[in-house]
Amino acid sequence: MTTVEQDGKIFVGKSGDKAEYLTLKLANRHGLVSGATGTGKTVTLQILAEGFSRAGVPVFAADVKGDLSGISATGEPKDFLVKRAKEMGFEYEPDRFPAMFWDLFGVQGHPIRATISEMGPLLLSRLLDLNDAQEGVLNIAFRIADEQGLLLLDLKDLRAVLSLVAEHAAELTTQYGNVSKATVGTIQRQLLVLENQGGTKFFSEPALVLTDFMRTDRDGRGYINILAADKLIENPRLYATFLLWLLSELFEQMPEMGDPEKPKLVFFFDEAHLLFNDAPKALLDKIEQVVRLIRSKGVGVYFVTQNPLDVPDTVLAQMGNRVQHALRAFTPRDQKAVKAAAETFRANPKLDTAKIIMELGKGEALVSFLEGNGIPSLVERAMIRPPAARLGVITPEERKTIVQASPVKGKYDVEVDSESAYEILAQRAKAGTTTVTAPEPGQAPGQPVPQEAPAGGGLLGSIGGLLGGLFGTNRGRGTRLTTTQYVTREVTRSIANRVAGQIAADFGKSIGGRTGSTIGRAIVRGTLGGMLRR
Repeated sequence: MTTVEQDGKIFVGKSGDKAEYLTLKLANRHGLVSGATGTGKTVTLQILAEGFSRAGVPVFAADVKGDLSGISATGEPKDFLVKRAKEMGFEYEPDRFPAMFWDLFGVQGHPIRATISEMGPLLLSRLLDLNDAQEGVLNIAFRIADEQGLLLLDLKDLRAVLSLVAEHAAELTTQYGNVSKATVGTIQRQLLVLENQGGTKFFSEPALVLTDFMRTDRDGRGYINILAADKLIENPRLYATFLLWLLSELFEQMPEMGDPEKPKLVFFFDEAHLLFNDAPKALLDKIEQVVRLIRSKGVGVYFVTQNPLDVPDTVLAQMGNRVQHALRAFTPRDQKAVKAAAETFRANPKLDTAKIIMELGKGEALVSFLEGNGIPSLVERAMIRPPAARLGVITPEERKTIVQASPVKGKYDVEVDSESAYEILAQRAKAGTTTVTAPEPGQAPGQPVPQEAPAGGGLLGSIGGLLGGLFGTNRGRGTRLTTTQYVTREVTRSIANRVAGQIAADFGKSIGGRTGSTIGRAIVRGTLGGMLRR
């Protein structure tokens, strides 16, 4: 630890004789790193990531240009780095940090996969650039899949369900509203575009387990999860939707914890403007809600972008920690950006903020971090500290070595094609039992209602059998349940097992434990779905 570092804080730089710190306890109040190209944003991102890792906080960051990968390799004591460190009052000490590499396409890191159901109809509509009518039909397809007990895991599953919707369009129109084959055809064409852009590799199993992001090494340092995004950024909509999906998953899965002593995870969103470009107002409002509420989950979100105007004011207001690199005012819009950036800081009477923003050199920045009482500090002109790890890219051989030594090696490498909607609908078509009619309670599609088995276990068993008959939860083995039916069944079991006093505790345990991957996700997704629904 250098002489200027302190426990519970990240040393970012110095303004004159004053050290500038980011307080870990306030790091979940989010932040913004902005500045023109080539002014040092990526280096600042690396310094922050190094600081969080030292403190035992895992980090997720998208590596758009490929030069963040150097954080996994030991730095080199180059003259300008050593000189800057001495000017700041400490000796330069090369270091490296634990890293895991990820890649949606599985080329430069571990594959990242998600299922269609996890993505949900709203984000999928955003990804496919659907209009309101098309999004409505997509929601109907998800509803049909739920009612029919059809798992939507990959793109061929969604194609199969959409084909089912088109085949029964007239029947569904009377139940859910207008459904046209032409609209379904448009969605199918958009799915083809997504497939051509590599969506087939992303929508599959095994799906990402987010706790794999939240690891520390044997020394207690947080892993820095680096997403190889140099190819992904070529499809901006997929890039932005994927990162928004990650935020949504974090929001759903992580428990409430208020303001912890340090974040559980810090999420860097590079090229943040891509998230907000052409986004409808309803979606922007919900992004604001997620960013605001995810703080209480112990997650800090840091947007990295060229221009503060790229981030809507309602979201910008949530960014308590700011690092502003140089901006150039060549056009009226640039001048507006400089003024806006200056006005977002807490004014320092000793500085002409707007003027200094245009004068900052490489490695310099205006900084303002939240202080102990949660109030932003006065803006200061600071020299950013040199990073300890390597500046720039690592070689393909070095990347391969790190991937081979990863704690999740082998977990995601082999794609799995489980039985899901595509296979089930193919079997039903062969048997001539394809239908879109919602099954009666206790009846799987195309099957008779199973006979209720006698409820054993004395009084508790009788109560369970009574409630099972009442709620329609007595089912034969292997019958697929809808989310509502599955949750009802678990409630029934909790009542039968703990008649008095323990219902809530057992149900919470059921969600967090054995059925967490299904019910817990379904319930919380319902909550977020209501939040994200237009």
